[in-house]
Amino acid sequence: MATISSRNASHSTHAASGWDTCRIAVTALLCAMSAICTLLLEFPILPGVTWLKYDPSGIVALIAGFAFGPATGAVVSVIPYLVHIATTSGVYGMVMATLATFALVMPASLIYRKQRTMRGVIIGLVTGGIVCLAACIVGNLIVTPFYTGMPVDAVVALIVPALLPFNIIKIAINCIVFVLIMRPVFKAMGVEAPAANSAGDAR
Repeated sequence: MATISSRNASHSTHAASGWDTCRIAVTALLCAMSAICTLLLEFPILPGVTWLKYDPSGIVALIAGFAFGPATGAVVSVIPYLVHIATTSGVYGMVMATLATFALVMPASLIYRKQRTMRGVIIGLVTGGIVCLAACIVGNLIVTPFYTGMPVDAVVALIVPALLPFNIIKIAINCIVFVLIMRPVFKAMGVEAPAANSAGDAR
């Protein structure tokens, strides 16, 4: 795969934001990978709650956001989930998947952009995880009754036994796997890995 670095992107002659041809191609590839994950690799992770399914598309979006910035992370957090419109989950599935991934990736990548160290990675992921968890619970209270006709009281009753543990597990998997694969993936993509100390902080 063609490599791209934040340094190369910043010197792009095509756009001040670094959206050159190579970056667009890599973003498209990441979108395709995320779409495949959300369509083909979803499975239940909470015993007895088979209707809540996990897929690793959030990991791909985290790679996009941390490697190429919040704008790329936003694109990979939205575009791949449009495929849900053509599946049984429909618009409801698209909205909830987009909400969960966007809420995790954007705060995390914004923090990492300012503090490009492992400390920034951890702070970003923890912050993104908290925002994502809150967004998923609130989103279910608003979106689920609207699209499924389920009473709000019924959704509230699912928070502790189903929604809360499922989303905590999902967020933990995404963040832990991302941290484990981040350095080799960044190296393969030609992206600078986070610094081990304050040298990587925004200047």
